[in-house]
Amino acid sequence: MHCPLTDETRHMIGEAAIEQMKKGVVIINTSRGALIDAEALLQGIKARKVGAACLISMPNVIVTSHQAFLTEEALSNIAETTVNNIVSYYENDGICDNELCYHCGNIEKCKKERKRRCF
Repeated sequence: MHCPLTDETRHMIGEAAIEQMKKGVVIINTSRGALIDAEALLQGIKARKVGAACLISMPNVIVTSHQAFLTEEALSNIAETTVNNIVSYYENDGICDNELCYHCGNIEKCKKERKRRCF
């Protein structure tokens, strides 16, 4: 899974979603933990419906750290993008060129109609 944590995505993996998964599914969440209902996940792991996930205390779980960003090139790109976003925000009346709208999915519409985010 890789998506932002919003009111709409909180616990998007819950009991109902896990019930629909194939037995032995491996859940890889590269985003926020709250995308998954921890209690539902725990029950899925105990029932062996979920074959692996990110819970340190379970025997069928592997936890790895995020290291992809820790290179000179990646850190330079992150810094450059951050500075460009700040400049864009101030030059465009509070709208960033790289802004994403997680509420309506269409930042161009938000920029044109409201000049602010759609929430």
